[in-house]
Amino acid sequence: MIIIVAGSLRIKPGARDKFIEKSREAILLARQNQDCEDFAVSPDQIDSNRVNVFERWKSRSALEAFRGSGPETDIFALVEAFNVNEYEVNM
Repeated sequence: MIIIVAGSLRIKPGARDKFIEKSREAILLARQNQDCEDFAVSPDQIDSNRVNVFERWKSRSALEAFRGSGPETDIFALVEAFNVNEYEVNM
């Protein structure tokens, strides 16, 4: 089973670049993880206060282990709202 995490975050006005920069460490750590097939945090091309996220993990346990060991930051203080969902894909 593959786990997909996808959606968008509404970032406080003027803080999108700061959010993406603070995401960099988590992106690098995830991409180095053998159970992570993809991990991206990207600025939206139309909305300057929106960030799109996409993750693909080999298993739910791998995703949860990463979440429990990721870098500690105050990044979510920059988020106003989010619409992110998880999907289980059987292959």
